[in-house]
Amino acid sequence: MSLNIVLVEPEIPQNTGNIARTCAALGATLHLVHPLEFDISEKAVKRAGLDYWDKVKIIEYSSFDEFKSKINGNDVFLLSTKANKTYTDVRYTDDSYLIFGPETRGLPEDYILENFENTVRIPMRNNIRSLNLSNSVAIVAYEAERQICYKGLEKKSNYFEIKDK
Repeated sequence: MSLNIVLVEPEIPQNTGNIARTCAALGATLHLVHPLEFDISEKAVKRAGLDYWDKVKIIEYSSFDEFKSKINGNDVFLLSTKANKTYTDVRYTDDSYLIFGPETRGLPEDYILENFENTVRIPMRNNIRSLNLSNSVAIVAYEAERQICYKGLEKKSNYFEIKDK
């Protein structure tokens, strides 16, 4: 099992590349819901994801309806600035789906209303509309990983060893 990061109709290739890199670091599965506003092979996407593309499991869906039909009943959390709960108010599992909408418009309102109990937001000041999508994914994904005790992730660095004198 792995955490699932879902991008519904992403618009900015660099965000998708950065998110793919986060997924590689976490061992999360990246779900891409078409239509995409760019070609996944574009240079900007590849550059942002660096050389981690082969370390990311990517599942693509031809439409939002197809995606919804495949995950029906799973542990789903929608991210929206319209939510009342914050992303730290809920409990994630290692099989949770974190669903993010397009950068310029977010998830469809009817989908949010259907799943309002599972819709969460990242707190921010009133005069700020939203955070960058790749930053939002990283914030929520690492909280989910913290809650599941970073299962399968390296917990300390072996880079510096302290040697006894």
